[in-house]
Amino acid sequence: MFSHRSTVDSARPPVPAANPRRWYILSVLVVSLLVVVLDNTVLNVALKTIADPRAGLGATQSELEWSINSYTLVFAGLLFTFGVIGDRFGRKRVLIAGMVMFGIASLLSAYAQDPAQLIWARAAMGLGGAAIMPQTLSIITNVFEPNERAKAIGIWTGAVGLGVAIGPMTGGLLLDSFWWGSVFLINVPVVVLGVIGMFLLVPESRNPLPGRLDPLGVLLSIVGLVTLSYGIIEGGEKASWLEPAVLGPIAAGLLALALFVWHEARIDHPAFDVRLFRDPRMSAAVGAVGLVFFAASGVFFFTTFYMQSVRGLTPLQAGAMVLPFAAAQLVFSPLSAAMVRRFGAKAVCTAGMLLVVVALVCYQFIDRTTPLWVLGVIFLIQGSGMANVMPPVTESIMSALPREKAGAGSAINNTARQVAVALGVAILGSVVSSVYRNEMSAPLGRLPEDARHTAGESIGGTMAVAERMGAAGQDLIAPAQAAFVHAMHTAAVGSAVVAFIGALVVLRWMPGRATGDPGTEPARSRKREAAGV
Repeated sequence: MFSHRSTVDSARPPVPAANPRRWYILSVLVVSLLVVVLDNTVLNVALKTIADPRAGLGATQSELEWSINSYTLVFAGLLFTFGVIGDRFGRKRVLIAGMVMFGIASLLSAYAQDPAQLIWARAAMGLGGAAIMPQTLSIITNVFEPNERAKAIGIWTGAVGLGVAIGPMTGGLLLDSFWWGSVFLINVPVVVLGVIGMFLLVPESRNPLPGRLDPLGVLLSIVGLVTLSYGIIEGGEKASWLEPAVLGPIAAGLLALALFVWHEARIDHPAFDVRLFRDPRMSAAVGAVGLVFFAASGVFFFTTFYMQSVRGLTPLQAGAMVLPFAAAQLVFSPLSAAMVRRFGAKAVCTAGMLLVVVALVCYQFIDRTTPLWVLGVIFLIQGSGMANVMPPVTESIMSALPREKAGAGSAINNTARQVAVALGVAILGSVVSSVYRNEMSAPLGRLPEDARHTAGESIGGTMAVAERMGAAGQDLIAPAQAAFVHAMHTAAVGSAVVAFIGALVVLRWMPGRATGDPGTEPARSRKREAAGV
């Protein structure tokens, strides 16, 4: 018995002491996270401009969805691989390489000449983002002790709120003064500052016993997610889900994902270790992340068009409308650790998910004349709910794994979020597109076929056609706005149902209040030792 314990202790890498510069390091990691979040929030405000054939690229609804999903699918597909690469070759090294890649791809996106170039450049940005994100949480886990980690993760999560606050406002200011590509150039100075800080402050760390790479698993995950999303987006564009061009890709995507899960469960070096989900705490936390971001991502996609195309707000005004959501994130995310210590992760996360449900249900009361402060209150409620979901579930995921596998934990957390964002935009965006197209079939029936197809793509397409028609096109504006509001209501109902399912998952499987010290990792470590793990 004694010799077995000695063998286990000698195999486990020593736990490093807390880094004396850990809070400065955290600030640098927040900058690297900020560049990823900033890009997506800036893009949301710019979607309408990119869709404009004169001021932008004339992108269709499906091309706009792919400009988001090309990033998120590559990001999600490679997160786990880059987590393993960082554990093997050094997290600092991979983090800096990812930042450089992200900066170069931002330049390519800014100067894209057509929607296809933008989609490919965004995919390259996803490659850089996938290298950045896992390393940030891995480094936090290595430089902070368990009793401070929850607070650090709360601040890290609060950076999402900061990105939400800065992104739309910055994007609006840029679009008021410059061309649409300037929203991507804003990433470049942030990348430069982040890389300098990383060279000066962030320590190198790696897993002394890293796993091997899994190219087949990575390939299956990307093929599955891209094919599934393609089928979903095609269904929305065609307003029909029973055509072979829609059902074929969806079936192929689901098959590839099923093969991915089968493959990952049977190898000893998986790209995404599905066996970790045998722990119900891990499964509940990842489920909560995925469901809340699925619900939220589609909502932000269609509210951008509601604010600009239905309510006539400028990009800057639309960006300012998101400030209540951002403020709630900034205020409540750092406080969530104290809430969890007092009430337990289950109570805090369930309450947060229910707040998100309330916010999504409230979209049913939004129409073409609703006072804008009502939308601001909805954003505030939604931000408050998400701020009390993300830090506890992130800490739960990271604490469920030993410190040397921090890269895997970070990748699981971020993969769940990015897959949820991709599918949320694809599915809810397709719902909006389908409902809108059906509602507009009669008003657009008198237009020529080519104009009818363009106008039926999205509300942006309808507005562009109406503008070209002059006075004769004014009759299209009111029906288009009414049709879009109806489509938004339909998608919001779906989002609310998904978020409510997330609340039930948390209520059933998320652990309750800790019985000991808030830093629970020592107790879990002792259990792992007793089990000989």
